[in-house]
Amino acid sequence: MSDPTEDIPSVDYVEGSGIPIRGNDIDTDQIIPARFMKVVTFDGLGEFAFFDLRFDDEDNEKDHPFNEERFQDSNVMVVNNNFGCGSSREHAPQALMRWGIDAIIGEGFAEIFAGNCLALGIPTVTADHETINALQQWVDDNPDGEIEVDVRAETVTYGDNEINVSVDRAQREALVEGNWDTTALMKANRNAIEETASQLPYLDQTRSDIEADD
Repeated sequence: MSDPTEDIPSVDYVEGSGIPIRGNDIDTDQIIPARFMKVVTFDGLGEFAFFDLRFDDEDNEKDHPFNEERFQDSNVMVVNNNFGCGSSREHAPQALMRWGIDAIIGEGFAEIFAGNCLALGIPTVTADHETINALQQWVDDNPDGEIEVDVRAETVTYGDNEINVSVDRAQREALVEGNWDTTALMKANRNAIEETASQLPYLDQTRSDIEADD
């Protein structure tokens, strides 16, 4: 049998430039307002990330990092505490990913948001308040500066600095072992799933009832 994870890339290392998003308790409605969720697919959500924080009622730009030219190629977001709180909408990390975000460094994340990021292969790593503030300031001063996120080693390197970060153990293992895409794993193990289902009497009875109705 082929390895079910062979088509799922491991995510043990992310590098790129940073973008600072300051503020505690930035919820999923701020990340992607509900009115943009009435879509069949997630395609195109990236342009609406942080929309109400980026534009006023007349669609004029506000002062926000996602509007700044110097951050348009950034892929590592640096945030503060309790990021992604609020409703458990998977559209939030989808919008960030489609804007171009590959990793998020922060003081803390809402649990469901972090789980939704994991399902997309986006690491969410944490450090203390002072460390995050220092990194955000460095990113502000060095918008083209390189940030290296080592998920396996639980470190972040920028400039002349290397800092220790924390990665949830289950998240780290899933990312570095290429087990983070649960949909792909289920597809790869379809035969095993069907075999298990056939041995469950309540599913077998349901199948018999459906066939009888047909």
